[in-house]
Amino acid sequence: MTDFDDGKDESALRTIGEVSDGLGIKPHVLRYWEQQFTALKPLKRSGGRRYYRPEDVELVEKINQLVNEEGYTLKGAQAAFRASNSAGGDRRGLDRRVGDRRADGDDASGGVAAAPAAKDFSEAIAKLKSIRSRLATAIEA
Repeated sequence: MTDFDDGKDESALRTIGEVSDGLGIKPHVLRYWEQQFTALKPLKRSGGRRYYRPEDVELVEKINQLVNEEGYTLKGAQAAFRASNSAGGDRRGLDRRVGDRRADGDDASGGVAAAPAAKDFSEAIAKLKSIRSRLATAIEA
């Protein structure tokens, strides 16, 4: 979980601005993700001000990992959450489905992980790098 340098207790509620700054995700993206992921429901106080609980921040981190680090589309990340909810029934089900993924693509519970393991993409990545290199050479010529 992200370590916020704001002096607050780790169990404290955080505003959308604090979460945005701490995780490097724009507030409008956080609001959009709230619409796309039903499990992400920060508390809303009068005037619509959002307060993220620690479990909300953890969920945002998981969404960010799937979308921005592992290359899932939003629909793919939603499917991963649906699969984890049917497997575990709680918000932390994704930990078991994605966080415990092995290199061979199977998760620790014996089921198939929500997306292919990173090694499955290594050949495609190598080909793309080769194409990029050839393009750069062609542009320079």
